[in-house]
Amino acid sequence: MDYISIIIPFIGGLGMFIYGMQIMAQGLENAAGSKMKSLLEALTRNKFMGVMLGAIITAVIQSSSATSVMVVGFVNAGIMNLSQAMGVIMGANIGTTVTGWLVSAVEWAKFLSPANLAPIAIMAGVIVMLTGTRRSTKDVSSIIIGFGLLFVGITTMSTAVAPLRESEAFCSLFVVLGKNPILGIVAGAVVTAVIQSSSASVGILQSLAAAGLVPFNAAIYIIMGQNIGTCVTAIMSGIGAKKTAKTAARMHLLFNVIGTVVFSVVAILLFSVLFPDAGEGSITQTQISAVHTVFNIGTTVLLFPFSNLIIKLAEKLQKGEETENEESKVLLDERMLETPGIALESVVSEISRMGRVVERSIEKARTVLFTRDERLIADIRDEEETVDHLCSGITEYLVKLSALALNEREHKHVASLLQTLSDMERISDYCENISEYAQTMSERGAEFSEVGKKQLEEMISVCADSYCHAVAAFAGNDRAEALKVIEKESQADDLEIRLRSEHMMRLAANQCDTDAGIVFLDALVGLERISDHSRNIAEEVLAI
Repeated sequence: MDYISIIIPFIGGLGMFIYGMQIMAQGLENAAGSKMKSLLEALTRNKFMGVMLGAIITAVIQSSSATSVMVVGFVNAGIMNLSQAMGVIMGANIGTTVTGWLVSAVEWAKFLSPANLAPIAIMAGVIVMLTGTRRSTKDVSSIIIGFGLLFVGITTMSTAVAPLRESEAFCSLFVVLGKNPILGIVAGAVVTAVIQSSSASVGILQSLAAAGLVPFNAAIYIIMGQNIGTCVTAIMSGIGAKKTAKTAARMHLLFNVIGTVVFSVVAILLFSVLFPDAGEGSITQTQISAVHTVFNIGTTVLLFPFSNLIIKLAEKLQKGEETENEESKVLLDERMLETPGIALESVVSEISRMGRVVERSIEKARTVLFTRDERLIADIRDEEETVDHLCSGITEYLVKLSALALNEREHKHVASLLQTLSDMERISDYCENISEYAQTMSERGAEFSEVGKKQLEEMISVCADSYCHAVAAFAGNDRAEALKVIEKESQADDLEIRLRSEHMMRLAANQCDTDAGIVFLDALVGLERISDHSRNIAEEVLAI
């Protein structure tokens, strides 16, 4: 048998299948980007809602691996807690069954035969792409073309492996996998881990089934192994992430392993003890889809009541403490760039985290001018370095995001986030400047007058409040908080003019120290700029 003539078309068909799945998923994600954001915002502590969300998102992006990577990224960025993540992981296993049903439609809906549907779908998609001018139309064309290419790929794979039904060695291999559950599970896990897509792995199995090569029992064990193999992507995405994110990846692995063990025992009892002849017949593509769906839904129903125990077990398996420099680590996963709408939400969370670091610096700046506390001065300096590192990493991520196929609203959002990032970084710089003023005062032995102290405290209070409202407005997309910033910024402007005028009068009357007077004016400028940048953040929120 000429295996080269089988392998080459099969590899080409697999590539076509994966590519079609990718561009169809990209088109779906682009078309539903804003809705996916709304779905994410609707997520609550209710795990059932999480299961629904995980199933819907995975059905849209056609990849449980991608959903799991998102979950790890969200936990890493603090968008989700482990309880919410558990629900989404369960739902992802259900959503991934959609691709299998699309492929098997050629059996239960004859009019959807790839020979008829694929060329029509591709041609229709091309016509829509060439005639459409709107971005949404282009997304629709990607969905249609991707659907057609997916069918072309599965047809090519099925045709390529058809001669293998004459190969006794190949048929014997699947018989062995059916009689040895462990080998079947390992085979499914390895193939899925290599291509990093359970949907594509199921598609390969269905193409072999279409050629009549796969026994029923072998298919069941391979499907169970595929669910374990799909965890590899999430485990990889947890490398270098926070402890909680690694725990989320382990939760995914534990959930699938426990489900596989339970249903493997059931399958062994059925095929090896009760009905030994039942598993020897060939399985169809539709039956593979049904088994895949029943297994994933059954695992979710079975383990849902024990989800908290799975979380605790995953936490116990995660050894070691957080590193001291954890706060400066940029918690953004590049694999989330495959779904720009969700990646943007992750960036918002990360910028909010950076904003809270700056908020701490402002709180320390409230007192450092008057106490000259060396520890606070060092803390502000360290926090400025952290902010610079975060700003650089987030900016780099946003630049990569902006290079993707985004819609007009998403492009504007990226530009707005870059502006907000710059404003927060500048506020951090002004906090460091204030700490330097405190150090200068300490070195020169200068002191503010009592009136000067009260006036600076008043200015710092207004500007610090302005920034706190700005962070709250940005993190919650809160218009009311943004309007408070505008009000506070106007107060800061008026206050700066009045305090500067009164201070100049005190200097002329020789009522304050000259060195302290210079620092007073510099501090006023810095604080007023903090208020200005806070207003910039608020205006971006109002514009979005």
